[in-house]
Amino acid sequence: MKARGSWLLGLALMCAAALPASAAEAPTLQVMSFNLRYADERPPHAWSARLPLVLETLRRDTPDLVGTQEGLYRQLVDLGRGLPEHDWIGLGREGGSHGEFMAVFYRRDRLQPLEYDHFWLSDTPATIGSRSWGNRIPRMASWVRFRDLGSGCELYVVNTHLDHETADARRHGARLLLERIDGFEPGIPVLLTGDFNTGPGDAAAAVDGVHARLTGEGGFVDSWTAAGHDEPGFGSFHDYGGTAKAAGGARIDWILARGALGVRDAAIDTFARDGRYPSDHFPVSARVELPRCR
Repeated sequence: MKARGSWLLGLALMCAAALPASAAEAPTLQVMSFNLRYADERPPHAWSARLPLVLETLRRDTPDLVGTQEGLYRQLVDLGRGLPEHDWIGLGREGGSHGEFMAVFYRRDRLQPLEYDHFWLSDTPATIGSRSWGNRIPRMASWVRFRDLGSGCELYVVNTHLDHETADARRHGARLLLERIDGFEPGIPVLLTGDFNTGPGDAAAAVDGVHARLTGEGGFVDSWTAAGHDEPGFGSFHDYGGTAKAAGGARIDWILARGALGVRDAAIDTFARDGRYPSDHFPVSARVELPRCR
């Protein structure tokens, strides 16, 4: 497989070329959601072997924002050392540096964090490590309010990882995400990144309704479909196999946008080197158009 064999940029480039000059000049952010797969040193997918591939992916794609899932503290430290132009914000889901992070990486020369916080997807969202709704492990979200240094625009970024086993936990998690997002300062656009463990139109979605809720009453736009992609069989979880493992090729990793944000293009990155993949998920990306604030 070629490193960028399934980037599917043709339609996106044609759409960009068709934009009027005023739209083409609008500021954009390159956004990525990347489930890193937690670190262990068991071959053949040890973190020490995957780290160079993860860094190669990020250096090549040069995202301004990255929402990561499953990263342990030492993985995030490794990424921070390898990406000196980025900083990151996050908290372990079991408190402090313990457990997996929903970290948000950002370019210091592009974005300034104004405030941030974390909450747990439970009946007691302020309680560290709390669980409800049948999930065996804690689930959480981290959010950051940024100012874009180029345009002066502000935006919120929310990064999460919904439960992989329990539809009820995903359903309640989506409800809580919307409740918290609805409490943000009105008029500021929102990006929601994450591994949602359910795909639009798959069997899980018919039960949990997460995608329909977020893109319906939640008012979010799915960047993948907004960029004109409707190809069947494209998924983001591949279990180190290079092809989508979920039934029907479900996309379980999303970048959603709400408010005055446009979507210029979107991609699923199938990069591999010598048959080795950075993670068991493909990272997904979107180029998001910001409003003019100056």
